[in-house]
Amino acid sequence: MKASVFVATSLDGYIARSDGSIDWLNESNSLVPEGEDCGFNDFMETVDALIMGRKTFEQVLTFGDWAYGETPVIVMSHNAVVIPKHLTATVSYSSELPSDLLNRLESLGMNHVYVDGGTTIQSFLEEGLIDDVCITRIPIVIGEGIALFKKTDTDIHLIHLTTTAYDFGFVQTTYKIEKK
Repeated sequence: MKASVFVATSLDGYIARSDGSIDWLNESNSLVPEGEDCGFNDFMETVDALIMGRKTFEQVLTFGDWAYGETPVIVMSHNAVVIPKHLTATVSYSSELPSDLLNRLESLGMNHVYVDGGTTIQSFLEEGLIDDVCITRIPIVIGEGIALFKKTDTDIHLIHLTTTAYDFGFVQTTYKIEKK
């Protein structure tokens, strides 16, 4: 089972403001030419399921259109998650440990999952379950907020795969996580 992260951060490494707001990201997206998605649709075509945290799910619901189509989405939460009726066919929630969830999804024939949301990404990283990370750095410094990475007990070594610099200022780098 392959687990990947595809995420945007401010230049100073934050995925959201301290209150969870991503207004800076929405504003920065106005720099992106129409039709450019920085590889997101191609990435999604390789994904069998998306695993995200509850706060990320609640944020995504405010965007209007559901961006994930028929891709199964599992929301990680220790509490029940309110799933809008129109999404119940593709969205579920789980309180399983990350390794148990991946094992269950693999037993269902899934091979590649997309992991999203700060706490969820961190919990998968802590268990050594992430295989690669694609980080798109947005040309803005927000000073404080929710960091993509938190303190770890051990170093996480990365192997550079690719970097793409877009004319509108975004810089996207993909790393493979070196497994010990």
